[in-house]
Amino acid sequence: MEGPMAGAEALFRERAERHMLRFGGRFVPFVPVRATGSFVYDAAGRKVLDFTSGQMSAILGHAHPEIADVIGHAARTLDHLFSSMLSPPVVDLAEALAAQVPGLPKVLLLSTGGEANEAAIKIAKLVTGGWEVVGFAQSWHGMTGGAAAATYKAGRRGYGPPAVGSFAIPAPLSFRPRFGGVDWRAELDDSFALIDRQSSGNLAAFIAEPILSSGGIIELPEGYLAALKRKCEERGMKLILDEAQTGLGRTGTMFAFERDGVTPDLLVLSKTLGAGLPLAAVLTTREIGLECDARDFLFYTTHANDPLPAAVGCKVVEIVLRDRLAARAAAMGAKLKAGLRTLQAEHSWIGDVRGRGLLLGLEFIDEAAGRRRSAAELSDAVTDRALELGLSANIVRAGSSGGVMRIAPPLTVSEEEIALGLALLGQAMREVG
Repeated sequence: MEGPMAGAEALFRERAERHMLRFGGRFVPFVPVRATGSFVYDAAGRKVLDFTSGQMSAILGHAHPEIADVIGHAARTLDHLFSSMLSPPVVDLAEALAAQVPGLPKVLLLSTGGEANEAAIKIAKLVTGGWEVVGFAQSWHGMTGGAAAATYKAGRRGYGPPAVGSFAIPAPLSFRPRFGGVDWRAELDDSFALIDRQSSGNLAAFIAEPILSSGGIIELPEGYLAALKRKCEERGMKLILDEAQTGLGRTGTMFAFERDGVTPDLLVLSKTLGAGLPLAAVLTTREIGLECDARDFLFYTTHANDPLPAAVGCKVVEIVLRDRLAARAAAMGAKLKAGLRTLQAEHSWIGDVRGRGLLLGLEFIDEAAGRRRSAAELSDAVTDRALELGLSANIVRAGSSGGVMRIAPPLTVSEEEIALGLALLGQAMREVG
């Protein structure tokens, strides 16, 4: 890039460096000014294929015309209210979500996944009377108090002690099992035996992602959720499932837990529910709702039950169901996964391809003979080169899962866009390798 455009970009970067506080990793060297469908564009018109759906959220692509119409109408008519003043879009969305999970008819609408996980944890503590919360050692559930205490993937150092009663167990990963010859059932039994020894008898909840995304696309094996639910029931704990990234069709079913036939006590949705706008929800049972009322549950926030994002959520649910996007995610995900496995066969330093639907991961390995770079260095280099070529894929750069590339295109992605993404990723791998 040369001339005035280059000068404007340099000035923008200088202003950003002067004023923007880093909050995790570095900012990418691409400055988007507009986005549509599966692409984002800079001021010079250069386009980048977005294989992360923004922050894993834009499941309908960018600037979806129906979503834009809903936002415009809501902005002109009913955008924000006193939180206790219920509006039709709020009740409509609660009803639409409850219809998808009949066992969880009570709904609280919030803004972010971290906020919703915070609320779910507080509910579990309130209704059980306990305060101990167990999660996975590779988890990411948010950056606020209780959610951060249940996040083990990164960010635990430098902020003082987390909430009392925070425990972690390892999530099962068949590609890198913790102990050879020990299956996930034995590992789960051993983990809970250790939890029982550490617990003071006040276990309140287990919080889990069905597929740990930031943890490195770790998919819980079939049967695991059912076994985990039994462990919770035996101890009077509530099972919280965080489906911020897996909810609303991304894994090939409306919710990831449907594959296992297990309904949690509390279900958390965010990211995908707003298709890019800040919207989250906590769903729970009628019994837990009644207990919350009896015990004066308090989680009052400025943007609880806001009508504008609720109207968007209603349209998102409508489109996902109407256009059968869960089935589309399964079909498109199968094509994408096949292409990634072809790349794996070409490069010895790609150790594993995993995930479900359109939430997939590539794990780079540093065991390949003759390699002088670590898996994290290889994966970072591939990601950086892919962006230069016109593909935005996401490397988990922080914490314990560096070296795993997350790929999550919009559910509206076309076959041609999948082919383009695979071609750009393949080129980046060849050039880096």
